[in-house]
Amino acid sequence: MTRVRVESFSISLDGYGAGPNQSLENPLGVGGEDLHDWVTSTRSWREMHRQDGGSTGIDDDFAARANKNVGAWILGRNMFGPVRGPWPDADWKGWWGKNPPYHVPVFVLTHHDRVPQQMEGNTTFHFVTGGIHEALDRARKAANGMDVRIGGGPHTIQQYLRAGLVDELHIAIAPVLLGGGERLFEGVDLRSVGYSCVEHVPSEKATHVVLRRQRA
Repeated sequence: MTRVRVESFSISLDGYGAGPNQSLENPLGVGGEDLHDWVTSTRSWREMHRQDGGSTGIDDDFAARANKNVGAWILGRNMFGPVRGPWPDADWKGWWGKNPPYHVPVFVLTHHDRVPQQMEGNTTFHFVTGGIHEALDRARKAANGMDVRIGGGPHTIQQYLRAGLVDELHIAIAPVLLGGGERLFEGVDLRSVGYSCVEHVPSEKATHVVLRRQRA
């Protein structure tokens, strides 16, 4: 059965999933890149980005599981690019160059229509204007029995959590203070929606926490 997952989403000690003042120069906000040091140094992350080397151990174990059995992704518009409002043109094709690291269909939440963008490596970006439920319906169909991964940002994950649509959430709490930005759990009552902690594992660079929604 298709599950909906959030994997390897990093937050700061003060709860932020992105830093303040996001821009083209700082797509994750000021200081936001520091949240991800635990994953960018792993062998699994480096292999996914066609790089050599990398560490093994607890962090790598969580990084490796993140892409297992994923048949489609859902992203908020900020995760695709810095452009706001109507799309001025089709020149911007994402942060990742010609061959993004997804290799499956990706559904981008937006308020503005845009034709699908096919990339190298079997990634196609589909732009969804009908909200989170339409995006999930389309992603489930595209996943063809595999799982759907919600990639962020924080506002997108919040919407799916409030609706109880995320089956499992893995967050990595980095030993970093950002002081501002976007809080992952802002306005989200995880307990009332049915989530509980089923795993927590510390490493040298992060504390890994897995939350799972208990189905009625």
